[in-house]
Amino acid sequence: MTAASSVRLGLRENLPQFSLLVLINAFVGAMVGLERTVVPLLASQEFGLLSSSVALSFLVSFGIVKAGANLAAGQLSDRVGRRRILVAGWVAGLPVAPLIIWAPDWRWIVAANVLLGINQGLCWSTTVIMKIDLVGPRQRGLAMGLNEFAGYLAVSLASLATGYLAARFGLRPVPFYPGIALAVAGLLASLLLVRETTPHSRIEGAQRAAAGGDRAKSLAQVFALTTWKNPTLFASSQAGMVNNLNDAVVWGLVPIVLARAGLPVGQIGVVAATYPAVWGIAQLATGALSDRWGRKWMIAAGMWVQALGIMLFATASGLRPWLLGSVLLGLGTALVYPTLLAAVSDVAQPEWRATSIGVYRLWRDSGYAVGGLLAGILADRFGSGTTIAVVALLTALSGLVVAAAMYETLQKDAHPPLRREEIPS
Repeated sequence: MTAASSVRLGLRENLPQFSLLVLINAFVGAMVGLERTVVPLLASQEFGLLSSSVALSFLVSFGIVKAGANLAAGQLSDRVGRRRILVAGWVAGLPVAPLIIWAPDWRWIVAANVLLGINQGLCWSTTVIMKIDLVGPRQRGLAMGLNEFAGYLAVSLASLATGYLAARFGLRPVPFYPGIALAVAGLLASLLLVRETTPHSRIEGAQRAAAGGDRAKSLAQVFALTTWKNPTLFASSQAGMVNNLNDAVVWGLVPIVLARAGLPVGQIGVVAATYPAVWGIAQLATGALSDRWGRKWMIAAGMWVQALGIMLFATASGLRPWLLGSVLLGLGTALVYPTLLAAVSDVAQPEWRATSIGVYRLWRDSGYAVGGLLAGILADRFGSGTTIAVVALLTALSGLVVAAAMYETLQKDAHPPLRREEIPS
């Protein structure tokens, strides 16, 4: 049997490698979860930062670098293979926790988040692309649900753990010790156990070509398609950007708001952990359901549910309504996150899909930078409550854009021919 003939598409056919990539993505999620409870509190309690714009600068650096790393990961994965990019991402993640532990001033925290952005952009993008390669077109929603479940459940558990450790041992250094172990484990697993998945993508490409698939495209063509020319890819990119814009505000402002309201660090950790926990667990269902129900209306509904949850942080007070806000935000994001990735994968051909996913994730994760800047400016001028309310309204508006611009991408055929996009040569 030749190597090419031994390559098969499907979740069951590739379960060991798929499961390994799920575990590695959990390590990736835990790396960012280490920061969600403690780093915003470091800004105010250890470094004495009074300006929201300065305090949220770590999110701006994280978002800009992660967005660029996503684009690079998509393009380079098509050129040099997925596994090399995954390993490079873990190398970048090794210094993150030590920099935070030993930071003498806020600039070290910003630098750590530059490296974290590289780690997240390269590692998360490649695990997404590799899972899509392995499963083929039939189970994309399920694959993305499992991927995002692992990543964001790990975000939640790491947030909860760091909140507990910070309440018991202080904000530094103990809450960040797990980050050192996570980076080493992720690097070793990627080096020693992960196999390249590009051959699986080529198999699907050959199947698509037989069904009338599209030719390969340049980066400029894919960028134009994903950003504005294709209405569904445009709707997906803007929804992803707004999703991470509101995530940046929740990550950067909500712990500060809750601390100012007198909530203990341990309870802040519970609120911070509830949102990604619901998000992660619910994606086990929402990803698979999008393979049956379709993508468009799950995405639009998810944006509207998110908006309701965010608005509770602006209008309510007390632990219970804030927990409800976290639950709604998690449910809404679970409807959106894996379904957006599945929709982009439905539209993009295997020959340029990794690049298109990279462009989508470029716009999606630039939401962290935009959200950090917007939240800092608005919070300094109008206060945190008004800022959170504005972000809730932007999220609702994004759902309307999806409802108006997106077409349904789910097709029941196992190897559906995709729409051809006319691109001037």
